[in-house]
Amino acid sequence: MNAPESLLNQARNGDRRALGRAITLVESTRRDHREQARRLLEAALPESGKAIRLGITGTPGVGKSTFIETFGLHLLEAGRRVAVVAVDPSSKRGGGSILGDKTRMPELSRSLDAFIRPSPTAGTLGGVARRTRETMLLLESVGYDVVIVETVGVGQSETAVAEMVDMFLLLLSPAGGDELQGIKKGVVELADLFLINKADGDLEKAAQRAAAEYRHALGLLKPSYKDWQPKVQLCSALTGAGISKVWETVTAFHESLAPSGALKDRRAAQAQAWFWQTLEEGLLQTLKDDPAVKAALPALEGAVRDGTTTPTLAAEDLLARFLRRS
Repeated sequence: MNAPESLLNQARNGDRRALGRAITLVESTRRDHREQARRLLEAALPESGKAIRLGITGTPGVGKSTFIETFGLHLLEAGRRVAVVAVDPSSKRGGGSILGDKTRMPELSRSLDAFIRPSPTAGTLGGVARRTRETMLLLESVGYDVVIVETVGVGQSETAVAEMVDMFLLLLSPAGGDELQGIKKGVVELADLFLINKADGDLEKAAQRAAAEYRHALGLLKPSYKDWQPKVQLCSALTGAGISKVWETVTAFHESLAPSGALKDRRAAQAQAWFWQTLEEGLLQTLKDDPAVKAALPALEGAVRDGTTTPTLAAEDLLARFLRRS
């Protein structure tokens, strides 16, 4: 049996190191690795697509790691297998802050039914899309039935993550409307469930007031689905209060959208968008690798910077050189 398929079978038999190597393979940009990764993904595809896919984001300091650990442990108790993919758009080599997630989720990371993986983007949102999506397929194919994609903050990468999951959760602190003002409207519109964390102790009343404000604000937004109105709930990752209710809501979300085919349509649209994005990235890389393009590029970029030509004319010139060689 060839190595990629063998690696996948080892991962399916519970070899976590083999799973880690498989994910590293699909993350690699080396040309010799891409063919192996293609075979690996082809072998994984028939067993993928069966998991519940969740995206979670929130402002820094809101307690995402604590929430994910508490939520993940609840899912383990319910008999689920949980995978967490933490996306770090700032990391190129060292993994950035999310490499600390395994230490911030110590109990979850020790469980044999949980798997935590940082997914640095190498500085591009395309990196988020391709690497994270392919990692999700691998995790699903080896038996993880809840896949959580965590982002490190509230920004542009949230749109990319929302476009690869079934349900998008926005974690908030009991700061009321002031915090809502600081979050981009686009991110708010992506969310299917708003969770006000830290609703315990002295902050419980503030959390209740914040919930009322968020519910009022949501009344001004058009929901993404005709069969689902975004919810606002309170929880405490520290005490565990409200965590079971979060899972009930996730289940209700799927039960509301599955009969109409809305979830199936969402995944189909995501797959189609992924296809075109991958095609565009491949064509762009092919263009950049072309000898004629490489030779002309410095002078054309200089002319654009100097204002002696327009970006449109320079791009058309470059494309013409490329097409003449094709």
